[in-house]
Amino acid sequence: MIRKQQTLVLSPYAALYDIVVPKDNMLRQINELVDFSFIYEELEKKYCLDNGRNAIDPICMFKYLLLKAIFELSDVDIVERSKYDLSFKYFLGMAPEDSVIDPSSLTKFRKLRLKDMNLLDMLIGKTVELAIEQNILKSNSIIVDATHTKARYNQKSPQEILQDRARKLRKAVYSMDESVKPKMPIKNTTNELQDEIKYCQRLVTFIETESRVAQVPKILEPLNLLKETIEDDVEHLRLAADPDAQVGHKSADSAFFGYKTHLAMTEERIITAAVITTGEKNDGKQLQTLIEKSQAAGVEVKTVIGDTAYSEKDNISYAKNNELELVSKLNPNITQGTRKKENEFLFNKDAGMYVCPAGHMAIRKARQGKKGVAKNQTNTYHFDIEHCKRCPLKEGCYKEGAKSKTYSVSIKSAEHSEQAAFQETEYFKTKTKERYKIEAKNSELKHRHGYDVAISSGLLGMQLQAAMAIFAVNLKRILKIAE
Repeated sequence: MIRKQQTLVLSPYAALYDIVVPKDNMLRQINELVDFSFIYEELEKKYCLDNGRNAIDPICMFKYLLLKAIFELSDVDIVERSKYDLSFKYFLGMAPEDSVIDPSSLTKFRKLRLKDMNLLDMLIGKTVELAIEQNILKSNSIIVDATHTKARYNQKSPQEILQDRARKLRKAVYSMDESVKPKMPIKNTTNELQDEIKYCQRLVTFIETESRVAQVPKILEPLNLLKETIEDDVEHLRLAADPDAQVGHKSADSAFFGYKTHLAMTEERIITAAVITTGEKNDGKQLQTLIEKSQAAGVEVKTVIGDTAYSEKDNISYAKNNELELVSKLNPNITQGTRKKENEFLFNKDAGMYVCPAGHMAIRKARQGKKGVAKNQTNTYHFDIEHCKRCPLKEGCYKEGAKSKTYSVSIKSAEHSEQAAFQETEYFKTKTKERYKIEAKNSELKHRHGYDVAISSGLLGMQLQAAMAIFAVNLKRILKIAE
């Protein structure tokens, strides 16, 4: 039986909650705002109902993950805090004297219960439903943008990752007690990953049993991070740094290794849709999906606001065919015109360059044609010929012996004439000013909810992280507006 009554059990200490968890406490407000019984409905098929011992209440487990997203703590630290933080225990539906779960249960819950669930769309849909019930959504515009998240395991080798985290742990210990230095386990000197894992395990054991500083908060964070890496994530270390993460570009000379989250948000700053992709994916190609997901969540969409990445021909046509206003300024660099292979060579608006099917970015561009005669002008993008010579996709793209590889794009096409006129209107200019809101939301996700770095490996882990973080920020926004 996984369904349990979500009220506090009888306890002689229950009255403490009325004293230490005031009505304006955020966790109390979330409990009052959200009916978490939908968790039972979504997870019922994931549990065996007639065999084995009773499972930990899935609502309690889900709330632990929500607390992680809100307070940006590790599994170990979130469980540790729930031992003594009565606002946490109140939120989790526990009596003050109840014992807490083992942190390893959270890992199992994520891997066994939440696997194969469309948690991202479900949780966004629940918050949008709440916002509609609270009469918060009044606009019929959505703002779209993408934000990047660096992979937890970057392009360092697995051994380098372990060495880096072990080094940070040793440094923290030495700052507290240098006398333990001679007693520390001897560092691994081989190039074998398994030997590095064994060394890290010995280091953790030594610090926990012999260093006398293991419980100092300054030591606990790097200690828990190393433990989590060699215990929970060792399978990923053996396979690859992060097999799903890819290189994306923030500008022409700035790149990152990780993922992109493509977001849609109302003018009231409620996120209505999200798509998680690898880092190299084009922003504009996700627009139609974001619109359709927002509509499926219950949002009436009439206007879409975005930067120049979303003004490509397909999106303009889609908006027109669906009677939507696309407030996205044209950029000559992204007009489709009569260019060839338009679905293979994609424009990166941050770098201002095209990227070839193999993921290589153009190194420079040049304009050709007579000035003032737009229909005859093109931008020609030049690629690094040395990459082309070695490229596994060169067949049909690069001709052997060629001294250059270029890709040309006409600067303006007839399809954009109507959009060009629209962007000169006062309505367009007014709506464009709303775009800053989603940039602020991206910043909130990164700096208050740990969204700048992935907490696990792979696209599935990134989708779970996105689901909990967006659920948290939407709930906080609903509470803020409802004040």
